[in-house]
Order: sequence, then C-alpha cells, then structure tokens
Amino acid sequence: MSGKKKIELYDTTLRDGTQSEDVSFSVEDKVRVAHCLDELGIGFIEGGWPGSNPRDIEFFKVMRKEKLARASLASFGSTRKAKIKPSADGNLNALLKSETPVVTIFGKTSKLHVQKALRVSLAENLAMINDSVRYLKARVDKVFYDAEHFFDGYRQDPEYALKTLAAAEEAGADFLVLCDTNGGMLPSDITEIMRAVTPIVSTSIGIHAHNDTGCAVANSIVAVTEGAVMVQGTINGYGERCGNANLCSIIPNLKLKMGYASVTDKELALLRETSRFITELTNLPHCKHEPYVGDSAFAHKGGIHVNAVLKSSNTYEHIAPEKVGNRRRVLVSDLSGRSNIESKAKEYGVDLDSESNVVRKVLAELKELEFYGYQYEAAEASFELLMQRALKKKKRYFKLHGFRVTDEKVENGSARAEATIKLEVEGIVEHTAAEGTGPVNALDAALRKALERFYPTLKDVNLLDFKVRVLAGVQGTAAKVRVLVESGDTDAKWGTVGVSENVIEASWQALVDSLEYKLYKDERPKRCTKG
Repeated sequence: MSGKKKIELYDTTLRDGTQSEDVSFSVEDKVRVAHCLDELGIGFIEGGWPGSNPRDIEFFKVMRKEKLARASLASFGSTRKAKIKPSADGNLNALLKSETPVVTIFGKTSKLHVQKALRVSLAENLAMINDSVRYLKARVDKVFYDAEHFFDGYRQDPEYALKTLAAAEEAGADFLVLCDTNGGMLPSDITEIMRAVTPIVSTSIGIHAHNDTGCAVANSIVAVTEGAVMVQGTINGYGERCGNANLCSIIPNLKLKMGYASVTDKELALLRETSRFITELTNLPHCKHEPYVGDSAFAHKGGIHVNAVLKSSNTYEHIAPEKVGNRRRVLVSDLSGRSNIESKAKEYGVDLDSESNVVRKVLAELKELEFYGYQYEAAEASFELLMQRALKKKKRYFKLHGFRVTDEKVENGSARAEATIKLEVEGIVEHTAAEGTGPVNALDAALRKALERFYPTLKDVNLLDFKVRVLAGVQGTAAKVRVLVESGDTDAKWGTVGVSENVIEASWQALVDSLEYKLYKDERPKRCTKG
C-alpha cells in the first residue's frame, strides 16, 4: 500500500457544485466550506470563477485574509477569447486579480464545440489554449488545464483531441485534466481512451467526471487505475444536471479499497461530518442512503442482520463505519451514540469521561431533540450550549418576560416590522422596541438593543446568514420549520439552530443561542475553533 502513488484531490464544490439546480452559497458559506475542506485534507479547492460574477470576486478577496492549513486555493476560468492577446483578456486578468496560487482554465477539445460553439478555426483554438496557459504560467505558481469534453472530442477526432493536450502541455501546464463534461462515458470508454492517451503525454493527468450515466465515481476510479493522479469532484456529488463525481465515495474508495495515499486516517474520519456540514449550508435534506456517509450506510434492520453484525461487524459491513466518521445504527432500538457524544465533547474541550450520567443525559436529550427536528452539524454553538446545560455549567444571562412582533403592509405596498421585548438581567428590567426589514430582523434588533446595555461586546456580533427549512409538508403552513443562523464577531464564526411550528419562535431560539454563545465564548478559556 505504501508504494502506491499519491492521488491529488481537487474539490470543485464551490464552483461546479453551485451549478446544481438547488445549491447556492453566500460568500460566508463559501469561506466556511473552504475551511471545512481544508480540514478534510483536500489538496486543491476551486473557489469559483472570478470573471463571471461579483460573489466569486468577493470570495477571493475575503480569502486573501484567511489561512488554509494544507489546501491550495484555485480560481477557475476559460482560455482567452479569439483574436485578442492574453494580456487584453478580461477573464484571464480577473483570474490573476484573484491572487490564488493555482489557476485552472478550460479549453475546447471537441471539434464540434470549436466550430459550432466558439466558431473559430481549429488552429485558433489551439493558439487560444497555448497562449492562455503560457500567459498564466508566467505569473502564477501552478496552472491546471481542464480539457473540456475530452472523451467526446476524442471519439470524434482522436488526433485533434490530442493536439489540444499538446498545446497546453507545451505551454507548461502542471496538470492536464480530462473531462467527461457531458457525463456520457462508461468505465470501459474511460479505460480505452486513457490507455491511448497516457503513453504519449508526459504531463500529469487528472480526471473530471460528471454523473449523467450514474458512473462518475466508477469512471474516476477507473481513470486512476489507468494513470490519472488527480481526481476532481464535489462533496455529495453536487453539480449541474445529475451532478459531479462524489468525493464522499471517491476518497474512501481510493484510500480503503485501493490503497492510494490521499488523506490521513484522521482526516478520513471527518468525511461524514464534512458531508453533513456542507449539506446543511445548502439548506437541502441529507441523502440518508449515500454510500459511506449516509445515515443508512451502516444501518441494520433485519433480525438476522442485526444478530450477526453485533457479534461480528464485518458480517454485514464492508468497512468499520468509524473510519469515515459514521456509526452503526440498529433500527427500532438504537444501541449506539455514546461515543459520538464523548468525541464531540472532546472537540469542544469538555471532559465527559468521568461524567457517565451527563453523557447519558446529553445522549437522551440529543435523541429527543433530533427526533423533534434539531440538527447540529452546522449548529456547533447550540450543541456546545446543550452540553454546558447538561453539565449545569451554563450561565443564565437574562430572563425573558415576553416579546411581541408585528408585521404590516402599508398602503404604498411596502412592508415593515416592529418587535417589542421585555427582559430582565440581574434584577434589572429592560423594556424596548426596534424596527426591522422583517419580523426576524426586528426581533434580532430588539433583543440586541435590550441586552447591549448590560453586555456591550454583543455589538461585535453580526448575523451572517439565516436559513429556514420546512421539515414536514403534510401540515401545510402549520409545518414544523428548522432555522439555522450563522453569526460571527471579529475572531470567530458559529452556527445555532431552532425548531418550532412557529417560524418566529424557531428564529428566537437560534438568535438567543447565538448571543448567549458569544457571551459564553468571551468568558471561557481561549481554544482553537472551526473557521
């Protein structure tokens, strides 16, 4: 195993993944995802296309001040436009302005796309590839060339497809990434074409597969066996149409099944947490049947299965679930969970080893809350407060007497909201009101206004993101909702959660946790926190 080559992991969740029909990240979301991927051990993180939209420009600007432990950030764009110099191309210069150590550009491989989409000569297309790679390589550390539609292009005209690779290689590209852009290839197609390409290309080869035949993971694995040393994909397989190759399957397959170096054992154990964290930020339901990281990946229900797996796990489990951060679940009577609580407590610097009664209490409360609809993957602050309550160490910062929120639409068509709140801090009653652009914004403003007199550091807290998910559609407008709030101050960011049939009540829970976590954080000993 140790003798096998290292496979570079290139994540494009923040670019290709956002082209999925239901996925959209704010700038703050993207920063959190980048840190999460870095912690997972991803080597290259594609942050977006700075030449295409203001959000990606802002993301790269913010990331200049952020530090990644291992990963290199990559910006993405296209080759220069036809008949202009690279130095005059706005897209290429936007890539340079992003100031990333890696730049990835794509170019056309397929004659069909060159002639019908670009409407340029075959020779001009080769020049566009060569000029662009050469221009960027003289100015950044690494340049990766994505050969768009490579496999389809090779089927149409092998000679021309190889010329496009040669154009990028001659210009100094560090990687040639072969793309199944339409996602129409089968593993046998990948094998055949890889065997034709690898003997005549000296530059390192990568694979970028889409999932339109359901074969993106298999195609990526086959490409590695045929010489690819980089795999591009997304967390949870997010991507346009049917998605991209799913790194949550590829990473453990490479390491556990094939013996290739990619991530460490410790990083691999973060896989499920990473999958669910990013899913929460997309505001989409978790795919419970996803291999390796899904809730059902190691769930057992049949009586014979349960009896056997409790005696020997490998009777019905192909790996130990803990290797990917998952856990065994025995349905109907769930016998696991304690170790998860203890592990999470250690992450937050809370020693529960000697507090067996506390562990049981936290576990029981967690199961009850998750049954009700709470999820803590992207609400780490709420979970830490839950543990502090169980330890009876959580301080009560204020006592609520009550609040009222009004929302009205006036004659000119505009809407406005007002919140009134009455609370008590150490025997002193504060009664105040505030307006906002909506009921939650007004409630947040009123709560802060009432508390900042007693806790001035709350002025440093900003509400960075607010998400609402309906948990059950059968009750219509009376359905239960989960509210996820992301907040931050000058040195940290944190997530909190609330659940109720009333969206204002759910929002209140998340907002209170957010502010109380700030006060708790300021009082506790400093420790390293997630970005």
